[in-house]
Amino acid sequence: MDLKIDRIIKTKRRTIVLEVQLDSTLIVRAPIGASEEIIKEIIYKHQDWIEKKKKEAQVRNLEIRKRQFKSGESFLYLGKYYKLEIVESQNLPLKLTDKFYLSKTYLPNAEHVFLGWYKGKVLEKISGRVEYYARENGYTYNKIKISNACKRWGSCSIKGNLSFSWRLIMALPKIIDYVVVHELTHLMERNHSKAFWRKVALLMPDYKEQKKWLKENGHILDFNLYRGD
Repeated sequence: MDLKIDRIIKTKRRTIVLEVQLDSTLIVRAPIGASEEIIKEIIYKHQDWIEKKKKEAQVRNLEIRKRQFKSGESFLYLGKYYKLEIVESQNLPLKLTDKFYLSKTYLPNAEHVFLGWYKGKVLEKISGRVEYYARENGYTYNKIKISNACKRWGSCSIKGNLSFSWRLIMALPKIIDYVVVHELTHLMERNHSKAFWRKVALLMPDYKEQKKWLKENGHILDFNLYRGD
């Protein structure tokens, strides 16, 4: 068997889970006591599935091109594409109305300008949604952090800190809400047990639709500028 394991993550879990990431890397999540032999046996049993998912990821990556910062290019925001226009004089480095307007002065640093703009918007959007769902359902969290992660949409630490990928600001609001509900529920249920999904369903009855959309289309929420943790 020549399938490469790119990373093995061992935690206090009961089962072994295989994940083929957007960049076609293979991640294995396993119990702390899982031996190398057991992990290899699981991979061997699922070799066809892994190869299929890797090919699908490679095809997706070929379809995604790096965005170019020039007039006419399109960028996602809250599920909608907006054209970019480079303008000669503008007080703000970047603003959005009917289009994205980028000051020509900041064109050499356009990637950082967009990233900073997206991070600011996603923090504002997610903070509001976290506060809403936490208040309505009696959840208590600690802090909210925006990350560069491209492999995880969100996470919840044992201390109650919530982390969300800035890429979520490209998704529809209902997708953002799903990730918020998902992570808030982890404050009560640390794993993905049946009890966890029942609690998610109480807050978002159609969560399966949002979960499916992210799994199938999450790769478009990235303009290939940064690769985070």
